[in-house]
Amino acid sequence: MNWKTEWKNLLWIVVIFVGCFFLPVGHPRFDNAIIEAFQLVKWYAREHVLLCLVPAFFIAGAIGVFVSKTAVMKYLGPEANKIVAYGVAAVSGSILAVCSCTILPLFAGIYRMGAGLGPATAFLYSGPAINVLAIVLTASVLGPEMGLARGIGAVAFSIIIGLLMAFFFRKEESQKAAVKMALPEEPMARTLGQNALYFFSMVAILVFANWGKPQEPDGIWAAIYGAKWWVTSGFALLFGVILCRWFNIHLWKVASTAVAVALAAVIFPNYLEVAFAVGFIGLAIFTSLEKGETGQWFVTSWDFAKQILPLLLAGVLIAGALLGRVGHEGLIPSEWVARAVGGNSLMANFFAAFAGAFMYFATLTEVPILQGLIGSGMGKGPALALLLAGPALSLPNMLVIRSVLGTKKTLVFVALVIVMATISGILFGTFF
Repeated sequence: MNWKTEWKNLLWIVVIFVGCFFLPVGHPRFDNAIIEAFQLVKWYAREHVLLCLVPAFFIAGAIGVFVSKTAVMKYLGPEANKIVAYGVAAVSGSILAVCSCTILPLFAGIYRMGAGLGPATAFLYSGPAINVLAIVLTASVLGPEMGLARGIGAVAFSIIIGLLMAFFFRKEESQKAAVKMALPEEPMARTLGQNALYFFSMVAILVFANWGKPQEPDGIWAAIYGAKWWVTSGFALLFGVILCRWFNIHLWKVASTAVAVALAAVIFPNYLEVAFAVGFIGLAIFTSLEKGETGQWFVTSWDFAKQILPLLLAGVLIAGALLGRVGHEGLIPSEWVARAVGGNSLMANFFAAFAGAFMYFATLTEVPILQGLIGSGMGKGPALALLLAGPALSLPNMLVIRSVLGTKKTLVFVALVIVMATISGILFGTFF
């Protein structure tokens, strides 16, 4: 018998027992926090899993199967041209305009395919942070100087954080670069243009299916929102044609899925998310029955889902218990947060960045939250610190990043975001 192991087991049993014994069931704040935890995870499951994560899992799986490792190493690898690598990472992330959780499968896909740690983490930050619509909304609601500072800060953060991550872990990056030399050139089943159009169609489906409703009822953003499902359907049709022409999927499989989607849209005209879900169920069914690279696409996508989804849901549950939903209370009283972020002190900016890093923000929700906090006395510096740290990080996001990068790299990445957000907040609050 290993007594050291047994003593550890006993200690865990005692800790869990004591926690259960003194569980504050019946205390209003604790009971409400439990309700908030399940309310948030219910909202997350309804609003993000089907429309955001499921397409992201398929895109990540496609990256793992259909993208050449040598191509990833060439453009995003440790020895790639820095301007090209970080430019591609920042631009491709900003195009997606997704939340801190949806970016995770895509980040895991490119990192495991051989992307350097620097470009991969630049992409990880840029996806949720460099959101053009969110920056425009920030400028219109919180002022043009806040919107401009957010835009400049987010672009600079993605590049600087990526460069620092690559520098701190340069030994491991040099080992990855050495592996590149041993990789043989992989034959391409499709041309670069065909693969680009294939990924473009999937990314377009992800982006337009999640197009948020703007505050203004008129204008281009509102027009796109009104036609979002028609636009999504158009890209889905293009995606189906690509699968038939270039991936040798039988026409009857794609056509039967399209018919099922159309029927769902007719039966549930007010819940077009149902039709969206039917489409991806059909895609999952016929790809899982295929052999070769198409079957491997499903297997890889499923592997990402198994790894990431449980961690995300657990993280959302914990975040809901601690902080609650927007406008609701969790274990941590909201007035504590409002009181701690007043003025422009180092502690106020650090607390705003730290709290923002652990909170979960759906795309665009950070702006009305900040509007309320500023009305309660939040300083402009801490507001920018939260804007730069919050959308890019969250507790669920950190749990998944740790499973991909490991504890040490995750801690460094999170620390860089918080420290840089804090410094940016102090500088902004000083001048504005």
